[in-house]
Amino acid sequence: MIIGDMEVKRKNAIEKVWDAIKAHNGQTILSTGITGDDARIAKAVVDAGVKLLEPNHPAVALAKGYKGITEMGAAELIRHEIKLDEMLEVVKGVRRVVGEDPYITVGVPGGFTETKPIVLNEQDFMDISLSGADSLHIHKSNLQDLENIVELAHKNGLLVDAYITHSSDDYFTGISADSAEEVEKVAKQMEGIGVDMIGLMTGMTYKGVEAGEISKVTKERLEALVSSVSVPTLAEGGINIDNYKAFKNTGVKILVIGTSMDQVVQKAAQNAVKEYLSL
Repeated sequence: MIIGDMEVKRKNAIEKVWDAIKAHNGQTILSTGITGDDARIAKAVVDAGVKLLEPNHPAVALAKGYKGITEMGAAELIRHEIKLDEMLEVVKGVRRVVGEDPYITVGVPGGFTETKPIVLNEQDFMDISLSGADSLHIHKSNLQDLENIVELAHKNGLLVDAYITHSSDDYFTGISADSAEEVEKVAKQMEGIGVDMIGLMTGMTYKGVEAGEISKVTKERLEALVSSVSVPTLAEGGINIDNYKAFKNTGVKILVIGTSMDQVVQKAAQNAVKEYLSL
């Protein structure tokens, strides 16, 4: 194992993240879903200013219509069936098109708490690193599992972004922490084991909140995360153009945009077709 090269690779990756945050006045977006998995759309958003991208295996399952699925909830249940080799090809394709500058974090089978356990070996980490990824996008629900991934990722030149979830969320998407105090405790534990970027899942914890707002609980949890760690922080889940400002005001460094961007792309395609058919 070449230690120095891997340290340089990780150093360059985290610099990409901080540079993106600085370039957008202290807060930026990470684009996922179709904008991370389709190289053409990835290039479009990069050309518009996006500097952080995230392909992941449930989004690829959805994009392919795997087993006839049409929504993300169904994709989450069969995400483990997407092969690692397929995710590596996605990363390679996006990287070839967008160039070396954008930061790419990738979600792979075995990196989440899967409905069917998937074991990642050290060669898998090396293959991910060589594919052009800067980081692994992780949703493990056990701290020891997360620590093991961090160790192997760092050894192979990869950063790790990992997430805190709420016990009421519909899927296992991170280390569970409900109150602001629990979020602070878990975030510090995650930073202590070497997690390079720490995020909070928010999409399941503000149901029923008025348009343009986020719940009091979500806001308190986000503020606890931001105040407890020095690494870049993320918010993911349910962020859209209506509530973006409310999330922006929490101090989180990176806002993850996925489904709402997918819907914009789909709507644009529908409008274009309607215009042609009306001529």
